Amino acid sequence: MVWSVKIAASILVGLVAALHLYFLVLEMFLWQKPKGRELSGLDIHMARATAPLAANQGLYNGFLAAGLLWGLAEPNPTGLHFTVFFLLCAMIAGAYGAVTVSRRILWVQFAPAAVALALALAVR
Repeated sequence: MVWSVKIAASILVGLVAALHLYFLVLEMFLWQKPKGRELSGLDIHMARATAPLAANQGLYNGFLAAGLLWGLAEPNPTGLHFTVFFLLCAMIAGAYGAVTVSRRILWVQFAPAAVALALALAVR
């Protein structure tokens, strides 16, 4: 049972990392493209004006993904410490985004990180 929870935790942490890599691509490379504008709800003029800000956000999402992948690769207890730290960072960013931008961010960013954190701590 413990191994199945540990595997589930690792898979979910990996999925959260992949999600943040997707955010990096979206914000750094697709922001002004139709897919990026569709997801952000911005017209082309506003997308152009905010592209440097979005790219900066994307870079930070890349750092979150890198930290989560590092946590998965590093043996415990160091790997768990990295994983917990970066999941908490993702949760804080998700909560802030939910309050300041869109409640949808609570479900897209905060909730997966929270579930991954709960599973990671359950197999501690």
